[in-house]
Amino acid sequence: MENQENQENNLDSKPIFSLDIGKLILPGSIVLAAVLISGTLFFTSYRNNPGSQLGLAGNDPGENNKIVEVSVDDDPMLGDKNAPVTIVEFSDFQCPFCRTFWKNTLPLIKSNYIDTGKVRFVYRDYPLSFHESAQAAAEAGECAEDQGQYWQMHDKLFSEQEKRGQGTIQFSVTDIKNWAMGIGLNAGSFNECLSSGKYRGEVERDFSDGSAAGVSGTPAFFINGRSVLGAQPFSVFQEAIEQALKDKK
Repeated sequence: MENQENQENNLDSKPIFSLDIGKLILPGSIVLAAVLISGTLFFTSYRNNPGSQLGLAGNDPGENNKIVEVSVDDDPMLGDKNAPVTIVEFSDFQCPFCRTFWKNTLPLIKSNYIDTGKVRFVYRDYPLSFHESAQAAAEAGECAEDQGQYWQMHDKLFSEQEKRGQGTIQFSVTDIKNWAMGIGLNAGSFNECLSSGKYRGEVERDFSDGSAAGVSGTPAFFINGRSVLGAQPFSVFQEAIEQALKDKK
């Protein structure tokens, strides 16, 4: 079986979810073999049915009916804070599937639901350990927030990777600093913030909260507490949002 990094770069297979492999490592060769087989079945299920929704706690679609309490913390938000539906995304800035969601699906959610006051969208960080630049990128977003430009940095991080190709894109802290200058951030303040690790703890708290909610990979979403897993098409989110709106009536 291909390792996770190779799976991400093989766009022909078109998986939609970046799995936290660290959570699957267990002692014993028999258990490890079972995990690897399960992982193969997991990604195969997405290839065969890319529009399916999977509960975060397991592969039973019925688990999507379970409501999970997920804090929005004080993280960046789009939309009306009093909107009837809240979407919490746990994401990784270096994850290609997160970039796919940002490119293809988030704009439609924004125009149809966020901009119309029906949804507030909250971004929380879940940097995966095998994405070397994800932690720094997450902290960079927080540093940009200090200057009131979180969402500009959010979009810049994804758009600059999109220019470089498909799959997982490698980039450096120097790249991040250059991109920050490209959106007009004060270089001295931003660089000092990023170099100091000011927001390392904040990002780690996001990760911990996501794990406690059952997140094991990215992107992962909670729509009024119900999970949607992976870079699903807009139609999947539309169905879930409309159901959440009905539940509020």
